[in-house]
Amino acid sequence: MTMSRPTLLAVAHGTHDPAGPATVRALLDRVRALRPGLRVAEAYAEIAAPSLEEAAREIDGPVVAVPLLLARGYHALIDIPGRVHEVCDPGTVTMARPLGPHPLLGDALIDRLAAESRDLASVDAVVLGAAGSSDPAGVADVRTAARMLSRRLGRPVAHGFVAAGAPGLPEVVARVREAGASRVAVAAYLLAPGFFHGRMAVAGADMVSPPIGAHDAVARLILRRYDEARARTARSVRDTRPTVLAGSVGGPGATMRPAT
Repeated sequence: MTMSRPTLLAVAHGTHDPAGPATVRALLDRVRALRPGLRVAEAYAEIAAPSLEEAAREIDGPVVAVPLLLARGYHALIDIPGRVHEVCDPGTVTMARPLGPHPLLGDALIDRLAAESRDLASVDAVVLGAAGSSDPAGVADVRTAARMLSRRLGRPVAHGFVAAGAPGLPEVVARVREAGASRVAVAAYLLAPGFFHGRMAVAGADMVSPPIGAHDAVARLILRRYDEARARTARSVRDTRPTVLAGSVGGPGATMRPAT
């Protein structure tokens, strides 16, 4: 019997800014357009609706939960997986990795920077601005994202945070100015508008790119994380499937043992 494809449960962080959920919905519409027939459910870890629990209860059958987060941290590693497993049958749930870091996000960041500045060559320094995390893994992911963006731009890219973590974005912007940069751009490493983007706007840069938002590269990345999670589950099933003992009596009906 052919199994139906799992529902893609896309879980964003959430914000009080109504532009945030609107951006997420536009992004998920692009995901649906790229893969017609795939059921895609919208959910939020906090603040916005529908909540993760509300969305998960509406899903029948298997689920692949994809955190729409750009780095590891509490929500991606602990909060979202724990809450999804509380609502859904654990045997039907597969957790995907958060979106970042990934080169596709660099493609989207460059597009947003180019649209805002119209001439990236006139920008003396680019700083990757992120929300931040108290989890060292999340800080490391942003550092990796800055290196990826640096390779794509062919110039150094510093990074700074507007919430948790160090270094702070205003301090980094001030530091690159002291090093001789007269025109500084912040590449907003955020998925959607909200409080953190407002903090970036007052960090002292000459320009701040819009959040990454509903970009085709991000839609493709969401589907890639979904496919990776499904493939991981399929490998796990194969690895635990019973096998026939070689040379056992009885042929196809012989004694079975787990694969090692």
